[in-house]
Amino acid sequence: MLSSMKKRRLPGHRVFAGLVLSSVLALQAGFAQALAPEHEIRRLMLATEEAVAAENWSEAGEYLNRLQAMEGEKPAEYYYYRGRAMLQANHLNEARSALEQYITRAGAEGTHYQQSLKLITDIEKASRASVRALAEGQANANEPVAVIEPANEQDVKALRQLYLASSDREALVIHLNTLLETAGWRRDKTVVRLDRPADRQYQVALDDGNISIQDIERNPDGTTVRRTLSLSVFGVNPQLRWDCEPVVGACWVYDPRDGSRLFQLAENRDQARDIARTLGRLIRNLQQGSS
Repeated sequence: MLSSMKKRRLPGHRVFAGLVLSSVLALQAGFAQALAPEHEIRRLMLATEEAVAAENWSEAGEYLNRLQAMEGEKPAEYYYYRGRAMLQANHLNEARSALEQYITRAGAEGTHYQQSLKLITDIEKASRASVRALAEGQANANEPVAVIEPANEQDVKALRQLYLASSDREALVIHLNTLLETAGWRRDKTVVRLDRPADRQYQVALDDGNISIQDIERNPDGTTVRRTLSLSVFGVNPQLRWDCEPVVGACWVYDPRDGSRLFQLAENRDQARDIARTLGRLIRNLQQGSS
């Protein structure tokens, strides 16, 4: 009798257990979705901090990716942990960008300020070593993020016709300055007014076989700072490195001598590639001594 009652009640218990399990799963999902963005960001930040402390980089990268996709203001520490993860993955340029962003946001009072400065110095040394290794043709050197394509004589001839230039060198200088004028970096990326100059611009000229670069920086208070850099082309690799970092909204072209940042540009990969390519062609032209 009791056995038959258990058999009759068994299907009901299964249904009840299924409902309980479904309710638990739904409740767990509801908890995950119920957190407001600011609380979810904080939860993921805590998880990222624990993963980095345990040197569990794959897990840290997963949390950082979820944070990056979220809307809302992220704490300064997000950029520090992103820099650590990028450095671990040997993405030196992205790591430096994130660490610099942390320093800008947290300032000297930031918990990781000193460590960030040390890491940036380490990245700078590693970048210079990589550039030297590439120049020397070492097989185990880190590959650049992107390089210019080999020069195409037909393209240079087209530039001469376009700008009515008397030489390849003149055409390359004009074209490079045209590209730099449209690729200026701006602090406010929400509204770009073409009638207002960019906050960071560059102009290039030739000076006794060297490339003279004028760096024009416009500060928020309205003042303008002009710096001039002379780039000697002797012995440098005309294949210039460049990359872009969405986190800070900028692209960079790197100095072929030591791997430091040469141009800070708007976040536009096509423009950054074309500028690096054109500057590389100009360097090669000067190295060959042709006009």
